[in-house]
Amino acid sequence: QVQLVESGGGLVQAGGSLRLSCAVSGRPISTSTMGWFRQAPGKEREFVAAISWTGTSTYYADSVKGRFTISKSNAKNTLYLQMNSLKPEDTAVYSCAGRQARPVTMNGYDYNYWGQGTQVTVSS
Repeated sequence: QVQLVESGGGLVQAGGSLRLSCAVSGRPISTSTMGWFRQAPGKEREFVAAISWTGTSTYYADSVKGRFTISKSNAKNTLYLQMNSLKPEDTAVYSCAGRQARPVTMNGYDYNYWGQGTQVTVSS
């Protein structure tokens, strides 16, 4: 059974930083495409970032490019999202996701495993 558990969310002022973690069990992330998605109240879930199974390719939504960095530790089987220069519009529940197939996709429906999410709130 694959489990993904996020941590690191919280309340931060605009311009601040947070680092999200996603601990994975039941499947090695060294062989998985991984991603971060977010959903704000009243809005649809949106893609934030993804990393290839090799870890050599990363992809970002235009809204976070240059501010967020996705990375992973195969040794710790953990996915990360470093978020800098946070804005109030980044407020959302952030969820990590894993995909059995290797090609990277920004479509949440292509991901097989999901965490429960962690709340990020950015105050102005």
